[in-house]
Amino acid sequence: MQETVVVTGASAGVGRAVVHEFAKRKARIGLLARGVERLEAAKREVEQAGGKALAIPTDVADPDRVEKAATQVERELGPIDIWINNAMTTVFAPFTEITPEEYKRATEVTYLGFVWGTMAALRRMRTRDRGTIVQVGSALAYRSIPLQSPYCGAKHAIVGFTDTIRSELVHDKSNIRITVVHLPAMNTPQFSWCKSKLPNHPQPVPPIYEPEVAARAIYWAAHHHRRELYVGLPTAKAIYAEKFDPGYADRYLGETGYEAQQTDQPVSWNRPNNLFEPVEGDWGARGIFSDRASDASEETWLQEHRGAIGAAAGLAALGLFLLAKR
Repeated sequence: MQETVVVTGASAGVGRAVVHEFAKRKARIGLLARGVERLEAAKREVEQAGGKALAIPTDVADPDRVEKAATQVERELGPIDIWINNAMTTVFAPFTEITPEEYKRATEVTYLGFVWGTMAALRRMRTRDRGTIVQVGSALAYRSIPLQSPYCGAKHAIVGFTDTIRSELVHDKSNIRITVVHLPAMNTPQFSWCKSKLPNHPQPVPPIYEPEVAARAIYWAAHHHRRELYVGLPTAKAIYAEKFDPGYADRYLGETGYEAQQTDQPVSWNRPNNLFEPVEGDWGARGIFSDRASDASEETWLQEHRGAIGAAAGLAALGLFLLAKR
């Protein structure tokens, strides 16, 4: 069945990779982002892959724009089957160096953009009692790190917000599903265009994964009943470690987190950034760290196949028991 999908932050990074993943299945895709040039490039790629795309310049921090975009998608592409909230922006800086305007803007995009997207999706899905909403989360939704307070705060908020919505859907006996896919460090263009007040170029904390790894997991999560999905072993380790000894993580990250998030290359505070306006150019899905990034995740594969693995382990145990008994 040809699906109608909406992807926010669709023009670059993980969003662009997600668009590719759905385009391979000939989906009809509503592309939401601010940069017109990148949106048109993403649209061409979808059409070359045999899908259909609708490029809608949208600032997800504006609920009216998001609602109008949803209406346009349903009018031109059909009822929305899957809505993927992915758009983000951030400020790399110590908290005391971030202005209220910067913090507000990052939060409005990275947190409230998910709220407005979920609201627009549910408004339509509820009338049909079907559909799936995927929130693109992060290991930082559970374990915050220094220099990223707007992003970490937003990702924590997304988890709390989504848990509420999920509970309400359960109460209503709804067939609509909502899931969160938590990501590790990703090689995306955000590190080249985010607002940064660091002395050196920001970087993802290794180990790093290519955005296609996330895209495959997001596609899988959109079609399977899973409350949350962790992408990459570092994500699982960070989330579980936070539950057992958060104080140790505070101390460790306080000592290592500043250096780990910067290369040794100086960068100007005045470089173009996408906090308030999109940066020009088609940046694609991948960032500048491919020489250090992995294009596969065994941990994610194990999570996706845990049912079959569990069944196989059970059969193996039964076989060993019967053999021992004999």
